[in-house]
Amino acid sequence: MTIYVKEATEEKPLQLLEAFLLEMEEVERALVDIEEGEVAITYDPAQISADQLTKRIQLEGFHLTE
Repeated sequence: MTIYVKEATEEKPLQLLEAFLLEMEEVERALVDIEEGEVAITYDPAQISADQLTKRIQLEGFHLTE
């Protein structure tokens, strides 16, 4: 899935977001495009839904954009 995160255009929050996602056992891969603020996430849908994943990202203090 691909999401857009406001803070993903800055290096420090980008590193925090990548670290957070890669620590989650449900997430297999996370690639962040700093130019676009785009985050491509490969995850196991048997362990977590897309909605649950975005909610956890938001709970960590990141803001999703359209």
